[in-house]
Amino acid sequence: MAQRENHLLAAWIVAFIATLGSLYFSEVLKFIPCELCWYQRIFMYPQVFLLGMAFVRKELAIARYTLMLSVIGGTISSYHYLIQKVTFFRNAAPSCGIVPCTGDYLNWLGFITIPFLALIAFIFISIISYRLIKMEKEGNIR
Repeated sequence: MAQRENHLLAAWIVAFIATLGSLYFSEVLKFIPCELCWYQRIFMYPQVFLLGMAFVRKELAIARYTLMLSVIGGTISSYHYLIQKVTFFRNAAPSCGIVPCTGDYLNWLGFITIPFLALIAFIFISIISYRLIKMEKEGNIR
């Protein structure tokens, strides 16, 4: 398998696992997503389809779109994580809706929360997308 296909597949796997994880939390464990969680989903879920189609069609151009989706989603995740973990941001956070965005359903090892997991996924997809864009520009595709 060519290097670009490996990158596309890796990004798709990350998006797929993140999507399955969020669905597991909401549909199996019955965690009700807050408003910021919904926005993060808006930027993650389409990537499963975009990256899957790009992998099948072997199209690197999708990386520009997945990079933008991941940067925006990662920014939302970062903010969400900050309002969960940093007192200054928590106190300044606006009311999010029925489910408060400052609450955390899980808190593994004292720092791993759902927005943190989403942020990690967005970071991985961003790095892979950036590398794909760079490979395409350099013509360095094997």
